[in-house]
Amino acid sequence: MSGGGRHYEGFVPGRHLIDAYGSGGFRFAEMSHRGSILALPSGIHAWDVTEPAGIDAASLAPVFAAAAEVDLLLIGTGPELVFLPDALRQRLKAAGIGLDVMQTGAAARTYNILAAENRKVAAALIAVA
Repeated sequence: MSGGGRHYEGFVPGRHLIDAYGSGGFRFAEMSHRGSILALPSGIHAWDVTEPAGIDAASLAPVFAAAAEVDLLLIGTGPELVFLPDALRQRLKAAGIGLDVMQTGAAARTYNILAAENRKVAAALIAVA
């Protein structure tokens, strides 16, 4: 990923498409960010998760808090597809949030398509090299 613009830290409000991913980060809203991100309808947050083992109810707390605004959560598990524990899948289902787990690149592309259609989608994306 290359690109100018401002460097982003923390949170940027509003719905933004992912312009690029790779090189350990993402580009969106004319900003670049190193590390993983959590894209919610309210905005994009820095996300501390660096590997699939870190995806749990605590790391997804902002998604649960926004459950009324999220019908589908896309999780990008990095360069490899990794399945999530059944307990976490069940907790998302109980909150009324659908789940689709895929590689980060596929999740970012799918997020862009659904967000552009104004769907109630969120994405938890682990940064890839």
